[in-house]
Amino acid sequence: MSDITRQKIERELKCSAHNYHPLPVVLSKGSGVFVWDIEGKKYFDFLSAYSAVNQGHCHPQIVKALTQQASTLGLTSRAFHNDSFIEFSNYVTSYFGFDKVLPMNTGAEAVETALKIARKWGYEKKGIQNNQAKIIVCGNNFHGRTISIISASNDSDARGNFGPYTPGIESINYNDVEALRKAVKDHNVAAFIVEPIQGEAGVFVPSDGYLSESKQICRDSNVLFIADEVQTGIGRTGKLLACDHENIKPDILILGKAISGGVYPVSCVLANNEVMDVITPGTHGSTYGGNPTACAVATAALEVVKNEKLSDKAEELGEIFRSEVKKINSNMISEVRGKGLLNAVVIRPHKGKEAWDVCLKMADKGLLAKPTHGDIIRFAPPLIITKSQLEKCIDIIKESIMSFS
Repeated sequence: MSDITRQKIERELKCSAHNYHPLPVVLSKGSGVFVWDIEGKKYFDFLSAYSAVNQGHCHPQIVKALTQQASTLGLTSRAFHNDSFIEFSNYVTSYFGFDKVLPMNTGAEAVETALKIARKWGYEKKGIQNNQAKIIVCGNNFHGRTISIISASNDSDARGNFGPYTPGIESINYNDVEALRKAVKDHNVAAFIVEPIQGEAGVFVPSDGYLSESKQICRDSNVLFIADEVQTGIGRTGKLLACDHENIKPDILILGKAISGGVYPVSCVLANNEVMDVITPGTHGSTYGGNPTACAVATAALEVVKNEKLSDKAEELGEIFRSEVKKINSNMISEVRGKGLLNAVVIRPHKGKEAWDVCLKMADKGLLAKPTHGDIIRFAPPLIITKSQLEKCIDIIKESIMSFS
């Protein structure tokens, strides 16, 4: 680490809460699949801001929508109608095939919104006794870090010393349909919320049929099936939605991150009328949710995904990535898994070197990725990456791992 980079990081640590543990690089520019640090070094971005930058950094079409709308009308609040939201609400509901959208700003806000909708639906439509509604979640999930959401988590860092926790949330094992079948026998269960692939947990892909069978179990028991596709949606896994791999439509769909292409905070919840109509004036809202700038940006971002066929690219290049990385002959690689361009390599410690060391070595060679849970490296480049660029990146990954063998 150079003196200038060290000094910059020290300035941040002095004035910023220490709620992240970043790699020791200071970035100042991004374009497409690349980012540059303050010293001008160029890197392939293989995190994509946790899959928010599926369309690549500073995509010109999205940036144009941002600047045009921001210089015309930035914020009205929903106290008034705005033409940008009218167009976006029609566009996004048609795009994903739902009756209604409820716009928010961040993934965590959208999850909270979905849980509120589910509870209200449980009381008003299913007939659950007041204040008795339950939400079923999966162990090792990651839905955000608000009080209610960490109440659904079993991560000690997320939960530690933040109690008391929100009641009415029960956890079952992920990828376990029998556990779900047993849980929904309780009439008080309003909803089951699940990540189609558990991203933050380490890109855990469930067994074939898990999602479709879970949806059927929920339908049979009059329980809402909520898909948290904040990280897995918008083309990341080789389909527009990860649920599309099993041809299922959730009762409530949660989107965020790449719905704005990493240009502006946007999230939303989608559902059909029978569910969304429980939301009435005063029951939920957000000053910035559905603001004109956000709506213009999200519309442009979704157009890019469709026009550039990014889902198809993710599916094709993801197959190449997993196939080639599995060929790396190193004792450090314990497992390679994923779908589309959401992938993980599980690193076995070797000669005192771990996943963090591999990430530092890759950074030295011009590729940025980040460990999760200590021994798992998540690889998620922008979906605009080309085959030749991907091949160069696979070489960097191979050289980095083999340097410790």
